[in-house]
Amino acid sequence: MKWREFISSISKESQFKPPANESDISAVEDTLKVELPWRLAQIYNETNGVYGDYGISFIWSTEQMIRENVFWRTAHQHSDVNSLLFFTDAGNGDLFGYLIENDTIRSEDIHIWNHENGGRRIVAASLEKFLKGWIMGELNV
Repeated sequence: MKWREFISSISKESQFKPPANESDISAVEDTLKVELPWRLAQIYNETNGVYGDYGISFIWSTEQMIRENVFWRTAHQHSDVNSLLFFTDAGNGDLFGYLIENDTIRSEDIHIWNHENGGRRIVAASLEKFLKGWIMGELNV
């Protein structure tokens, strides 16, 4: 899939950063101790972050992904946060990510983590469905 084309077809206001390089992706995987899901890695090969109007983040840069995951894992060491790989936020403190099981991401399901109560639930069956629903305003948080 050509992610930039797909995202641009949903929102003409989408803004893209230059592609991530191999060392950017390696830094994420080495620091967070998990291999990026294939589709997310594909996006990073095309753009190192996707943003909408007013700085809304659809996909964080690799640098922000590292920073946010390290922050939340440190702040919530004894919670479910350590079993999630976050790649963007909802703008209200809640975070979107993949479930990590036994140091591996085994499912394409996208979860939302509630920052107030620590709960999580599936909001989309794939990154493609997540992006379409999130950009179109069809996802409930």
